[in-house]
Order: sequence, then C-alpha cells, then structure tokens
Amino acid sequence: MEPKVKAEIWASMALRLSNSSGRPAMQLRRGDPDSGGFLCVLRNQAGASVLSQTRDGAGRPAWIRGTGPGAVEEEVANAYVERQVKRDPDLWVLEFEAPDLLPPFEAKIL
Repeated sequence: MEPKVKAEIWASMALRLSNSSGRPAMQLRRGDPDSGGFLCVLRNQAGASVLSQTRDGAGRPAWIRGTGPGAVEEEVANAYVERQVKRDPDLWVLEFEAPDLLPPFEAKIL
C-alpha cells in the first residue's frame, strides 16, 4: 500500500509550488483535512478546465479533465465543481492560473 499524504498538506504544497513559480493560486474550498479529494480549476484567458482526482489502471494517483479536453466557459466549470461538491462534501477545490491548462504540480492526466 502506498503511503498517503494528508489532504491539508497536499493542498498547501500545491498552492505554494504554484505561487512560487509565478502562477497565482488559491484555495476556493476547504475539504476534509485528512482524506478529502481534490478538484483543481485551471484558468486561462480562454476559460477554465477542471481536473478531478482518480486512479489509473494500476491504482496509482492520476487526474481526469472533468470538463473535457479544452477550456470551457466559467459557468460550465463552476457548475461542474458545484455538482461534484454536492456529491462529495469532503472535496477541496483549488484554483490555479494556468495559461497552458496544465497543473503546476506533477500530474498524470488520463
């Protein structure tokens, strides 16, 4: 079994990594501090893309683009986040400025 980092620590790491690389980031919603999942909203001039945590076929952490492969309108991204939070109230929601719609942290995107 792979060791798991507490959600609160992972959120802090992701935000600091982004901010220190000149890509503003902020926490939009605080989830469960120990084991909450994450939604990462990536924003650029064209709109937004929302990454949702998942696992790959081997059980390793990965991400999927919940709102599709490209940028969507803000309203579409916000509606996706709202639906997911209603289903899982323990979710964290982090927002990153991402001109390339890529996260500022190491991530396998399926």
